[in-house]
Amino acid sequence: MHEGGLPNPAPSIKPPLWLLAELTYACPLQCAYCSNPVDFAEHGKTMDTETWIRVLRDARQMGALQLGLSGGEPLVRTDLEVLVAEAHSLGYYSNLITSGLGMDAARAKALKAAGLDHIQVSFQSSEANQNDEIAGTRSYAHKIDMARAVKSAGFPMVLCFVLHRDNLHRLSEMLDLAIDLEADYVELATTQYYGWALLNRDRLLPTLEQVREAEAVANGYKARLKGKMDIYFVVPDYYENRPKPCMNGWGSVFMVVAPDGTALPCHAARQLPGFEFPNVQTMSIKDIWQTSDAFNRYRGDAWMKDPCRTCPEKEKDFGGCRCQAFQFTGDAANADPVCSKSGERHLVDEAISSARNTTVETPIIFRNPKNSDKYAIKLSELSPGSK
Repeated sequence: MHEGGLPNPAPSIKPPLWLLAELTYACPLQCAYCSNPVDFAEHGKTMDTETWIRVLRDARQMGALQLGLSGGEPLVRTDLEVLVAEAHSLGYYSNLITSGLGMDAARAKALKAAGLDHIQVSFQSSEANQNDEIAGTRSYAHKIDMARAVKSAGFPMVLCFVLHRDNLHRLSEMLDLAIDLEADYVELATTQYYGWALLNRDRLLPTLEQVREAEAVANGYKARLKGKMDIYFVVPDYYENRPKPCMNGWGSVFMVVAPDGTALPCHAARQLPGFEFPNVQTMSIKDIWQTSDAFNRYRGDAWMKDPCRTCPEKEKDFGGCRCQAFQFTGDAANADPVCSKSGERHLVDEAISSARNTTVETPIIFRNPKNSDKYAIKLSELSPGSK
């Protein structure tokens, strides 16, 4: 037996394939949809280079192949090239997820030389003023320059546009910008409501009509650009009848390591009560993955309640998102209420109705250390049973 009273896991537990290294919570942007914890300013000291290198080595030894480097803004770290070089030597396929702030053409080339495989540059809008307003800082012109620098350095051009009520009507313009920048891949990432995005959900959640119109636009560009540009449109699951297969199942393929070393099965798991999430500074990656209560609690389907337990689709969606189940119902073991089979689907519908009744004049709460402390309590009031 291990901590939590669970039996030791069977040797059949598959190794993690994806490691997301959240290198820092520091960021020059103040995006209101950021998935970082609202109380990020309270989450301890950021790990040093040597500790991160050990994490990379241990996770690779466990079998991890894909490495995401994110934050906050990972370019804030002056040792980023050192970490990239180590990841390359270990055989990772590495992806930098960035706003582009903190990079210039020379640093893009240095990251390429260090062995980075992939850079994803995010935009807040296709229009400069709106981009800068959403980001909370002047960044649009620099993002354009960095997108071109990424392409010039020999990386595939990967762009991400985060979508919500205020910018969804500009989708055609965003895709035209992607064409102008010669993008190879474009992710149209409709905001998912965790962290700061949950705090701003009433203001940011688009209507169903907006989403369907945007889908039609995206599909038109997909057909037109087939073979030239890959476009991925991520729909907000509030408008679906079945939940997303979150992280392909809890503790299945994905591990997040936060800046302070906390290991999580997904980005948003810190909010779940009743957990003592392990830390890579005091516990090995192997033990975290195989024996910790945090990574075993929702593995497989033994934990499921009905309707998930008897649902023939449970091997497709794994019961949905544990964090979303908690946010709405107060119990992370409940069915994700996005599912039409859930007895609490009405809570999602009420959230949609609340957003529809919220005007665009309602102030947006921006992500920054000052608001971090102020609004952490408000977010706890939104969860569970928010709205």
